[in-house]
Amino acid sequence: MEFFLVQLLNGISYGLMLFMLASGLTLVFSLMGVLNFAHASFYMLGAYFAYQVSTKIGFWPALVLAPAICGLVGALIEMYALRRVHKNGHIAELLFTFGLAFIIEKGVQMAWGLLPVPYRVPPVLDAPLFTIYGSNFHAYRGFMLLISALMFVAIWLLLTRTRIGLVIQAALSHPQTVEALGHNVPRVFMLVFGGGAALAGLAGVIGGNAFVTEPGMAALVGPIVFVIVVVGGMGSLAGAFVASLLIGIMQTFSVSLDWSLAGLFSQLGRNVTSQTPLAAIVALPASSFSATALNDFTFGSCELVTGSKSTGPTSPFGVWASALAHNSTSAFDRCCAFAALLSMMNAPPPSPLPFAARA
Repeated sequence: MEFFLVQLLNGISYGLMLFMLASGLTLVFSLMGVLNFAHASFYMLGAYFAYQVSTKIGFWPALVLAPAICGLVGALIEMYALRRVHKNGHIAELLFTFGLAFIIEKGVQMAWGLLPVPYRVPPVLDAPLFTIYGSNFHAYRGFMLLISALMFVAIWLLLTRTRIGLVIQAALSHPQTVEALGHNVPRVFMLVFGGGAALAGLAGVIGGNAFVTEPGMAALVGPIVFVIVVVGGMGSLAGAFVASLLIGIMQTFSVSLDWSLAGLFSQLGRNVTSQTPLAAIVALPASSFSATALNDFTFGSCELVTGSKSTGPTSPFGVWASALAHNSTSAFDRCCAFAALLSMMNAPPPSPLPFAARA
């Protein structure tokens, strides 16, 4: 019982951190129709900006300034770059944001190096919050829970109970009408994209010191964020909230209990020995499957889904899938990311009013 409760609390805190990251992507995709592959890179920028600011003036100012800087960077990218490729369709946007993710990663490596930076939890939160069955629940994880819950409520109220939220949602479905009413639609899209980047930056501020702030952190959480968007429903903030909790709990337990088929068979009374057919494969833990095998499986699956050979290793999707598979650290992340992209390829356009905020 102790193990279950402790891991459940850890899974909930991790899931809510994922929600902070996924909420920005959900808003950008549902309100703008932009599939932003660089979204996790803003999460990484938020962590590094917070580290830099916290070394000068402390963590609490960084909690405000780092997301604001990320939001400003996102707004400038939308204004001067993404807006120019938006008219060319989703493929151009996908390729642009995918390249942007590489540019941000290399920029971070040039600015802060290849090694992790010492971004620490603030001393006031570096203590146990309560004890359960002899195990301490860290106060910083409770702080993560609080920030995530407040952010969910704030976003929901903004989009469903304010005039600004209605204008933002209407700008996607009826941009000419909104512009005729005197609203600047390009500016609305710029603010939405900047707001999504700011939410990702806030997740980086909270998650960077709870985990590790290093140049590969975007690749660690990037694939799973797209899974959350798909599992929660395209453009659904409430769905993303539930999906984040479920996936966070699943990942926490899967790391703590890295089972194999051999262990499952032993529970059923069937022991696996060296003489058992495929014993070496059956005894492998789930996290040890190679990216290459998953790549081959993915390309074959894509050909079955799309009915063509346009998803091979040299296609745009193939290049993305290969890079994603080799940058992801677990078989779970890779499989989920591939399934998410396939779902997005065959999904209908997002709903212009995902929160049903109609009069």
